[in-house]
Amino acid sequence: MERSDKTARELYEAVKADRGRPRFGFGRKPALVNVDLQNAYTRPQEFPTAYETDPQQIGHVNALARLFRDRGCPVIWTYVAYLPTGEDCGVWGTRTDTPDSLQNIREGSRRAGLDERCEIDGSDIVINKRMASAFFETNLGSLFTWHRVDTVIVTGGSTSGCVRATVVDSLSRGFRTIVPEECVADRHESPHFANLYDMAVKYADVLPVAEVLAFMEQYQPAN
Repeated sequence: MERSDKTARELYEAVKADRGRPRFGFGRKPALVNVDLQNAYTRPQEFPTAYETDPQQIGHVNALARLFRDRGCPVIWTYVAYLPTGEDCGVWGTRTDTPDSLQNIREGSRRAGLDERCEIDGSDIVINKRMASAFFETNLGSLFTWHRVDTVIVTGGSTSGCVRATVVDSLSRGFRTIVPEECVADRHESPHFANLYDMAVKYADVLPVAEVLAFMEQYQPAN
């Protein structure tokens, strides 16, 4: 392995500055997947599980969601929540002595609820997922087939966990995949930038949110 003294942030910034790097690009029809913007992960004053975020993260996500709806493109919100017994959390929930134990995110609890700052419309799709990827044992793939989606925009948290898992699954299923940089977050800077770097190199186009907004503003639904 080649040794590098660069920080994760420096590695990511170097990739971002490489204007010659090929992109997957936007396709015929995009969908927006907002991963786990729920109180357990967005409310640091309440929960130790919350992520370090761009202070405008949810505002950027809401702006994207409005444009996606206006252009007739699907908007999906996911959240993590489990049965009172925790049995649907499986092995992932067996670390019950940790403060961020997934098994303790109960359906209907404050931790499970989507952040009230999120502008969720009645036409949006809300999915209760139980594992890291938004695709795992959910109907997301069939929804995208129905809507003829070929491009997936992924926001939310955590960059190193559920966002990354969703991005890898998205690319693995043949979707062009895009991550608006200011719209994802993690608990610490190092895993955040390490995974932005890795996704940018392998799995997705990591772009400024302004570029994604600009694309959606000029986007015209395909016939």
